[in-house]
Amino acid sequence: MLLDFTVFYFWFSRHPLAAFFHLFFRISAIVTYLFCDWFSTSFVGCFVTIIVLLSCDFWSVKNVTGRLLVGLRWFNQIDEDGRSQWVFEAKKPSPHSRLSTTEVEARIFWLALVLCPLIWTLFFFSTLFSLKLKWLALVIAGIILQAANLYGFVRCKVGGQPGIPTPAASSPGQQFPQRVG
Repeated sequence: MLLDFTVFYFWFSRHPLAAFFHLFFRISAIVTYLFCDWFSTSFVGCFVTIIVLLSCDFWSVKNVTGRLLVGLRWFNQIDEDGRSQWVFEAKKPSPHSRLSTTEVEARIFWLALVLCPLIWTLFFFSTLFSLKLKWLALVIAGIILQAANLYGFVRCKVGGQPGIPTPAASSPGQQFPQRVG
């Protein structure tokens, strides 16, 4: 069954390497978190390994796989006045473009993007209830990194326009400091 899906996917995929790395870093971080105690007694080594995997996942999804698999990207830029602007862009699909995304790629992208924050949230509650509090910071970092990518790409999908930046003042994260200050 898995072999059939893999052959099917690579036959119809335009970016199999991007999809591989989209899943690789996410799954590696989760598997390492689950089985790290079995293979190593070093908490610091496990912590650093998982943080590196989560960081690689965040970077690759935000900068590479989002663009290739679904045609979305988000980033922050500073304008001439020194103000921070969040930009959420969605590439319009072109029927003649060879680089357009496939439905299989989009499903893999969104499924992994939604499921992984849920998995890290489950890890949060299991860590909290099992009183393994030293792992709590790692799990919270996992939730934050996964949820940030999910939020950014949902903003791109819902409100992203081709080449038109969405100002940071409309995002909740930017409104908070303005209200407090």
